Amino acid sequence: MSARILDGKALSETIRDEIKSEVMLLKEKHGIVPGLAAILAGDNPASRIYVSKKAEACDQAGLHSETLTLPASTNQVELLDHIHRLNSDSRIHGILVQLPLPDHINENELLLSVSPEKDVDGFHPVNVGRMVIGKEKSFLPCTPLGIQTLLVRNGVETSGKHVVVIGRSNIVGKPMAIMMMQKAAGADATVTVCHSRTRNIADVIRLGDIVIAAMGKAQFVKADMIKPGAVVIDVGMNRIPDATKKSGTRLCGDVDYDAVKEVAGAITPVPGGVGPMTIAMLLSNTLKSAKNSL
Repeated sequence: MSARILDGKALSETIRDEIKSEVMLLKEKHGIVPGLAAILAGDNPASRIYVSKKAEACDQAGLHSETLTLPASTNQVELLDHIHRLNSDSRIHGILVQLPLPDHINENELLLSVSPEKDVDGFHPVNVGRMVIGKEKSFLPCTPLGIQTLLVRNGVETSGKHVVVIGRSNIVGKPMAIMMMQKAAGADATVTVCHSRTRNIADVIRLGDIVIAAMGKAQFVKADMIKPGAVVIDVGMNRIPDATKKSGTRLCGDVDYDAVKEVAGAITPVPGGVGPMTIAMLLSNTLKSAKNSL
């Protein structure tokens, strides 16, 4: 029997509707409209699409949004000036610095310059520290938070389960592992992190009751790596050749979806799984920041 599909697109639309209701209430009671500002430097096509989707999502949910589109020649001082201005702008509750940045920009310095109280991506060291010790005030990184929310809203039990995270990035792998081991709803799991230096990686993955694939390698996870009935979350977003498509390529995840869905108990599709949840969590964090400002 094929796995149950964990539909992130449908759930994200439900969450956006919930956020819209809360935004309306916040405006009526306190005169506050949550605001998100995105800074885009350069002309990376994928970044432009991603930022436009975020702006569209803000509009649909009733949030105020601003996008600063800057040329690739923008220097460090100019970018820092924009961030400092947004830090002090009371209409803005969340600041997003879209990555990657041009090569001449010191990415770390920019991310550190964003106020932790407006760091809705959850990348600032202050928020990372709050996440590690489990403080509720922290902004959790949007993709891991989206995954955790997807599990909880679909009734997937995590307490006492063995979660295998494949990948150790600062954006997904590391925070995902930390969040799943916390003493909290949607967590309380035993966590193993695999990466490019893990020996006998297939054997380790096979131990997972829940497998979260985030290594950026197309269709790496095969059916024989998955324990029958396991829940499989695919974070990957890769393009592979496909002669049947007009573009000559198609989108796929880090999981061999067609084969794995015949073994897994539940699985996320690509696209339509984790991606929409990431944007929904960005809106949720911006709403949380606006509430915190009260």
